[in-house]
Amino acid sequence: MTDERQTLEVGRIVKAHGLKGQVIVDLWTDRLERLEAGSQLLTDKGPLTVVSSAAHQDKFIVTFQEITDRNGSERWRGTILMANRLHDDDAIWIDELFGAVVVDQHGVERGRVTLVEEMPSSDLLVLDSGFLVPLTFVTSVVPNERVEIEAPEGLFE
Repeated sequence: MTDERQTLEVGRIVKAHGLKGQVIVDLWTDRLERLEAGSQLLTDKGPLTVVSSAAHQDKFIVTFQEITDRNGSERWRGTILMANRLHDDDAIWIDELFGAVVVDQHGVERGRVTLVEEMPSSDLLVLDSGFLVPLTFVTSVVPNERVEIEAPEGLFE
């Protein structure tokens, strides 16, 4: 069993593609190195090693070393793909935001994060107080405890 604090869900095998074991993967991360040749992804069925991948519409066609034919690829349909957390001091990990209290630059608590809503310009923190806070305003994060923000005037009016 993997340590959930060290792994993240990064995608899902959607369906088989072709006859040689390729699959369509819906990648949930912008870290495309997850699908580079040699990368290993974790699943409840065991690890998968990427042989090759190519963008296909808004998903990816992926060949895994462990899946060699159409029947095999059909058995992996719906499998969640996980990967070890990457070390990146500048990254804000979405799973570390849930339940955290949001505090503005004046020390005022604005609510707790209940959801992170994906938006084209900036993901939004959805707070239990009803406020929405663009992720671009986050200045620091203490995982699942505290999120500090630099809020522009009028955001909470």
